[in-house]
Amino acid sequence: MTILIASDHAGFSLKKHLIQKFPQVQWVDLGPADETSVDYPDYADKVARALSEKGTPAPGSPDLPPFGVLICGSGQGMAIKANRNPNIRAALCWTPEVAGLARSHNDANV
Repeated sequence: MTILIASDHAGFSLKKHLIQKFPQVQWVDLGPADETSVDYPDYADKVARALSEKGTPAPGSPDLPPFGVLICGSGQGMAIKANRNPNIRAALCWTPEVAGLARSHNDANV
């Protein structure tokens, strides 16, 4: 499975933790490269644009687009910014249960 991932400076350490904790995932790290202060909308756009350019697959297609993970201080700003792009359904998730519900009930892809 391929997952795009990005953060702002506040989410940098969690991003690195996830990448290390799940080595079986093919992570595509879109930044930042360190904890230097950055603007979260820039990184939300990187993930959202990469996903929205792939478009929505035909029903039953084995070529599903990758998913994305965005991490910032609150998560809300990243979700709002990402949702401005076509084909993006970003959900603010704070537990595995909420993430599962967002995926299964709302078809969230970020």
